[in-house]
Amino acid sequence: MPESSGVRGVKSAARTVALLELLAARGDRPARLDELAKELDVPRSSMYQLLQTLVDCDWVRSDTTGSLYGIGIRALHTGTSYLDSDPHVRTARPYLDEASDTLGETIHLARLDGPNVIYLATRESHEYLRTISRVGRRIPAHAGALGKALLAERPDDQLPLAEGPLAALTEKTHTEYAALLADLAEVRKRGYSVEHEETVPGIAGFGFALRYDTPATDAISCSVPVARLSEEHGARIVAVMREIRTKIESVLTPASGAPDWR
Repeated sequence: MPESSGVRGVKSAARTVALLELLAARGDRPARLDELAKELDVPRSSMYQLLQTLVDCDWVRSDTTGSLYGIGIRALHTGTSYLDSDPHVRTARPYLDEASDTLGETIHLARLDGPNVIYLATRESHEYLRTISRVGRRIPAHAGALGKALLAERPDDQLPLAEGPLAALTEKTHTEYAALLADLAEVRKRGYSVEHEETVPGIAGFGFALRYDTPATDAISCSVPVARLSEEHGARIVAVMREIRTKIESVLTPASGAPDWR
């Protein structure tokens, strides 16, 4: 078991967390007992006992036959509490509204989590259909404007990328490290990131790291259909989002009293 600050990890707790994360990652694909036991390398009997305990606590739900399992409603309650208690998310929300009202486009707030970014807040445009950018959704950091804005805040030799080839979400996603590093160099020069259909076909994005932490862990972005992205509209998006970034950073300085979470 891994140790933190000299404290030995609790095996049963680690197993419970691994199970919940596995069920959450499956989304709308429920799992069977044997699948979960095999995936986590846990004896079938032990997995069954753990599942039943979590079902009783509403952290896991099962179907009427008792053979399929999925994430339970308690996970939603906990996730919502995380968003409500986070001072950065709470402070940024009105500025996301301002950006959305001004630009008429979809605005996101996301946080770097290892090799991925997780969406913390979204303000939807009414001009086009929703994309994959839902609150709580996780996507590879190399694949879009939000992630590239945050990766560019770090030296190339300290990028928190997963081992192996870079995953492709679309045919335009960076899958070669050399191409990604060249893009990140441009982000550093420009001061913000740009993506064209790297996450969702037909959608472009502009990402801006929020530098109230060093290196930045949060970023905001504006998503826009490529069919509506003229040079003039792109320039306006950049100007507005730069202003929104400045406003958020000005109220979330280290002196703002927000806890320094690790």
